[in-house]
Amino acid sequence: QVQLAESGGGLVQAGGSLRLSCAASGLTFRQYNMAWFRQAPGKEREFVAARTWSTGRLYHADSVKGRFTISSDNTKNTLYLQMNSLKPEDTALYVCALGSGVSIIIPRGYRYWGQGTQVTVSS
Repeated sequence: QVQLAESGGGLVQAGGSLRLSCAASGLTFRQYNMAWFRQAPGKEREFVAARTWSTGRLYHADSVKGRFTISSDNTKNTLYLQMNSLKPEDTALYVCALGSGVSIIIPRGYRYWGQGTQVTVSS
């Protein structure tokens, strides 16, 4: 059974940092594209960052570029998202995903999803 479990969210002041983790089990972690999405109340799920399994190339949404960094540790089957210089508009439920879809920036490209970890940034 595939499971993705996020952790590391919380309440932080604007300008602060958080590091999210996503521990995967039940699959061969390194053979999948890996991504973080976020969803704020009343809004659609939004792409944040991704890492492709074939090349290891990293992608970050323009809204987080230069502030967030996606990484992974294949020995630990864990995906990370380092978030610096947080802004109130970063407040959302952050969800990790693994999949093999052609497009890495849309939810349809991912098969496995975690439950999410809440990030709240106060001004």
